[in-house]
Amino acid sequence: MAVTDRFDSETLVIASHNAGKIAEIRALFAGRVARLPSAADFDLADPEETGTSFAENAALKARFVAGATGAPALADDSGLAVHALRGAPGIHTARWAEQPDGRRDFAAGMQRVEAALAGQGHCDRSAHFVCALSLAWPDGRIHTVEGVVHGVLAWPPRGQRGFGYDPMFIPVGHSVTFGEMEPDAKHSISHRADAFRQMIRDCF
Repeated sequence: MAVTDRFDSETLVIASHNAGKIAEIRALFAGRVARLPSAADFDLADPEETGTSFAENAALKARFVAGATGAPALADDSGLAVHALRGAPGIHTARWAEQPDGRRDFAAGMQRVEAALAGQGHCDRSAHFVCALSLAWPDGRIHTVEGVVHGVLAWPPRGQRGFGYDPMFIPVGHSVTFGEMEPDAKHSISHRADAFRQMIRDCF
């Protein structure tokens, strides 16, 4: 990667409206970037996610926000891949939680995952979370990395911390779900933390 791909701005726009993701990304970048506004602070709508992979969707969102704000933008596209469901819900993880009124209800999303597993008759509950992070500059440069954390699915969900499908995911080597973990403990091992470490190594 060229030296010109090193981040040297005081502002990094988080290309998300998801409060949980924004909080995690701000925590991970604390002390490294002076200002970390989100796309919501600019009243930007989410672009349509037309990619066929986490990396494609992260790059699409980062480019859109960097172009709209004139500042470097960081986008996250992440989700849960369940092995017995052939990688579903995958890039459609958030959609599995969508309700008829447009809300996202992740308790309902977790129930849908559990019902799909029961319908398959599988006892294999292994899964992994994926996080693609894309850093885009207004001039068109972009850098994308992908982090992964492996684990198994618990039922019923446990814990009120984290967000999304965290209460049903137990990472390898642990006995508690991401929903039960202290934030600092989760941040040290999560898929987002894995991607973050790669991004820091490459661009910061």
